[in-house]
Amino acid sequence: MTSSTDTQCDSDARLRELMARGFQFMQSTDSRGELRALVGVRGHDNVIDVVSLESEDHVTATRMPSYEENVFEPSTTWWHSSGRVCDVIDRLLELPDDHTPGSLLVAAGL
Repeated sequence: MTSSTDTQCDSDARLRELMARGFQFMQSTDSRGELRALVGVRGHDNVIDVVSLESEDHVTATRMPSYEENVFEPSTTWWHSSGRVCDVIDRLLELPDDHTPGSLLVAAGL
């Protein structure tokens, strides 16, 4: 996913960093079997992180609580970013890896 117009962006290295942090990647296809997006998912502590790469310029990333039933259309998100591949992945990689003790109880209203 490198671009000749943006030599400062090493998207391959950023994707490798996501994999090193435990992201599992899968292909999202349309009804004809054409690739729509490359989607990475990582569940850890009390959160789920999802990154969807549709093109170099159309990437979204979301952090949500681990109790979300549909990670592709979550009803609750704690963080979201969209934009160019390197910008979004950099912001995702900057998020803290640890969880906040008791945050699930607070988020659930308990």
